[in-house]
Amino acid sequence: MAANPQDDWVNVEVDGVAVKGRKGAMIIHVTDAHGAYVPRFCYHDKLPVAANCRMCLVEVEKAPKPLPACATPIAEGMKIYTRSKAAIGAQKATMEFLLINHPLDCPICDQGGECELQDLALGYGRDIARFSERKRIVKDKDLGPLVSTDMTRCIHCTRCVRFGQDVAGIQELGTTGRGEHMEIGTFVEKSVEHELSGNIIDLCPVGALNSKPFRYQGRSWEMSQASLVSPHDGIGTNIFGHVLRGKLKRVVSRANDAVNETWIADRDRFSYEAVNAADRLATPMIRTEAGWREASWDEALAAAARGLKAAGAQTGMLVHPSASTEEAYLAVRIARSLGSAHVDHRLRQRDFRDAQSDPRAPSLGMPLEAVDTLSGLLVIGANLRSELPLLAHRVRKAVVRAGASVGFLDLAARPYLFPVAVQLAASPDAWVAELAGIVAAAAQSSGTTPSAALASLLQAVKIDDTHRQAAAALGNGSRRAVWLGALAYRHSRYADLRALAGELARLTGATLGLLAEGGNAAGAWLAGAVPHRAAAGAATASGCDANAMLARGLRAYVTVGAIESDDFVDGELAARAFSQAACVIALTPFDDAAVHRYAHVLLPIGTFAETSGTFVNLEGRWQSFTAAAKAPGETRPGWKVLRVLGNLLECVGFDYQSSEDVREELRRAVLAAGVEPTFVSAHTVESLQGAAVTDDVPVYAVDALVRRAPALQATVVARRSRGEVA
Repeated sequence: MAANPQDDWVNVEVDGVAVKGRKGAMIIHVTDAHGAYVPRFCYHDKLPVAANCRMCLVEVEKAPKPLPACATPIAEGMKIYTRSKAAIGAQKATMEFLLINHPLDCPICDQGGECELQDLALGYGRDIARFSERKRIVKDKDLGPLVSTDMTRCIHCTRCVRFGQDVAGIQELGTTGRGEHMEIGTFVEKSVEHELSGNIIDLCPVGALNSKPFRYQGRSWEMSQASLVSPHDGIGTNIFGHVLRGKLKRVVSRANDAVNETWIADRDRFSYEAVNAADRLATPMIRTEAGWREASWDEALAAAARGLKAAGAQTGMLVHPSASTEEAYLAVRIARSLGSAHVDHRLRQRDFRDAQSDPRAPSLGMPLEAVDTLSGLLVIGANLRSELPLLAHRVRKAVVRAGASVGFLDLAARPYLFPVAVQLAASPDAWVAELAGIVAAAAQSSGTTPSAALASLLQAVKIDDTHRQAAAALGNGSRRAVWLGALAYRHSRYADLRALAGELARLTGATLGLLAEGGNAAGAWLAGAVPHRAAAGAATASGCDANAMLARGLRAYVTVGAIESDDFVDGELAARAFSQAACVIALTPFDDAAVHRYAHVLLPIGTFAETSGTFVNLEGRWQSFTAAAKAPGETRPGWKVLRVLGNLLECVGFDYQSSEDVREELRRAVLAAGVEPTFVSAHTVESLQGAAVTDDVPVYAVDALVRRAPALQATVVARRSRGEVA
């Protein structure tokens, strides 16, 4: 007999108004849904219920005493009163209790103006405290360079503790003692090291946990707020930038359940420090025989135009994978107008074989929200916690809450903070053979015939139990995925890995996800910032890839974005190529010492916080933003600099008035191209064996912004990656 949908709902009353709520929902869910506000501290809709602050007490008819709204499920016919004398009395009594030991130091507290305790005390507190005993004092804890503590302010809501347990998957914070002597802290004075640890700052409803870099930098009511998108990875994390007198002072989470829920990674939160770095380039500069000198924009752009005209088709255009889509599109148009097809944003990629099979843009192959419900996943060449922290969080949700089976092929077995079905750790030389073993095991278990291009190769593979376990991770459930991460992209046999991954996805009915690195790799692809594709993925005359144009030695190079030696596969090769070129033009926010040595024209452009633009994330979502902070000195938005440079080079159709004009021109081209067909590799894997290399880039070294953030570089994670601590 079919279930009746009406059975999923119950009828209740909230303050005399008849409403419906889902069976099993708590009272607070129903009151929130129908606009009946109930005060709370410990409750958070993304955390498990604790019901330990008691601020959400409400009156329920026939109940002997007020009940916590966050932990009381609704029932048929329940009558709830949120504003009755009993409810208000219980809430006021709770507030008085919470303020007994609170230092009441609002004038000097960083949380002042956005403190939940402060707000609720106004409505539920007493004018004069009745408590006359000595207040307790709690010693502050050292949680590392990111989070400051004032533990006397703590009200024991345990949001921070539950975040570690339920969201991060690691209990870095816990409680000791009982009653008045209860304290929250780390184990044996250990610092907080998780890559999402800064979220406890947003979660804390009082001033107990605050941003250490932001401490005493400004008041909430003094700052303006702007919506931004993080530039560090392909998630497209939504953030708010808080600006004081034109300077970006703080970054906090901007809730978007479809992208980042309410969380942001620590590098999203603290990399803003680089926006105010001491080595910001604030004035155009030209190198002469006498050395560097400052120049006007007209002079610098004229010099750049002369150099590019002289180089013509011998110009190499290198675009940072975190440059905005608009910047990438204009850079490509300039290169093509010069007759050059030497355009690329894949600065750390080694293997460019099988380019004809490249998709229009790298993609996760599914919405980010769908990751939460995966049943099987194999991740090839990815340190997820480092490369895509919020994607790693969603994978953890899929494992812990949906029972997903996850396997990894990686350089080492990493601590993923969730049960892993199999971690196949191998040297880069063995990756192709190991992945081929997994493909052969999947074909064997499914009884599916491999493709003709790989059939003979797979026959030579020796299948072991590890291969069968990895294949089994994809064998059950309705939603399966195979992902290639940044380590796979940087692998010298990437084409072989991609062909085998595509075959594995076909055999198992899984979705193939390509997790390209950079905050806007998908946007760069759509903009045509590759040598063999035009905008929207159209085929075109092919030029040199990033490595080839550096090895070949072109007459001129243009770098767009904060491109430094650490961003290349071979920084020394890049430095040699640039130093030997007749003209190197750098559009960059920073006056990097290496760039200073080899460039001829420096053009200061704004960071992600100082310009308008668009990022396209790995699910294909276009997210636009506008400038939040004032750029230093003569700095200009990158797209404007490129537009004027295009005008000086007499490029056709460079009459854009805004970044929105650029975006819409490209968007129309993408829409006209239609839906991209399913990825199928035409590549033949010739051998299972062969020398190979890849690079594991630390989480706080992925781009120039995080490399310039003092707080991030002071963390144990960053220091460990530099070999400074064990």
